[in-house]
Amino acid sequence: MTDSMMMPEGWGVLHLFCKLRSGADGQAVTAAVKAATEGDHQVVPVAMFGHKADVGFMAMGPDLWRLRGLQRDLQAAGLEIVDSYVSITEISEYASGVPEPMRQARLYPIFPPENMPAYCFYPMGKRRIEGANWYRLSFDERLELMHEHGKSGRNFAGRIVQLITGSTGLDDYEWGVSLFGRSPIDLKDCVYTMRFDLASARYADFGPFYSGLVAPLDEVLAHVGLA
Repeated sequence: MTDSMMMPEGWGVLHLFCKLRSGADGQAVTAAVKAATEGDHQVVPVAMFGHKADVGFMAMGPDLWRLRGLQRDLQAAGLEIVDSYVSITEISEYASGVPEPMRQARLYPIFPPENMPAYCFYPMGKRRIEGANWYRLSFDERLELMHEHGKSGRNFAGRIVQLITGSTGLDDYEWGVSLFGRSPIDLKDCVYTMRFDLASARYADFGPFYSGLVAPLDEVLAHVGLA
């Protein structure tokens, strides 16, 4: 078997949303996460709200086979993967001139942030419809709209930490958005406020939202009944 598939730059990111099957094994889930977090790899466990999923995992790192191995091992542990999202960390074309420390932080982020247990994930893309085709705008027009959007986001510094990952050609939408906040109110306020920016109000399409609470793996497993 192929041992590794390393990213040339940045990290692969795999979101897995799971439900518990009969006979699911908490110890096997713990072993799966431990095996996936060797080296530079990270796995953020989330106790999910609502009917869509019981537990979620945001995994990232340089080796794509390692991420795929986590998916296999969680299934073998008795979890049913009911939804997923595949993306990579990247530097947006609208942020190509950011200082090197910011560039490294975007390509190789460390998660989860401290004291921000509230979590949500959603995929999004840009519209291609008559009168609102993002890809028919010039680069300068798109850059101006994205600067406005970024300014709105910076108003939530200290309340929200976000990770935007690229998924064009990898999944159904063009980006995956992971948000971490002090409470669900922070998540709600941020998403609501930024939807009024023209880049979002006219041009954005959103996929399903997943929300939950981040905690150490043993606590998450206890909350979902796999202690």
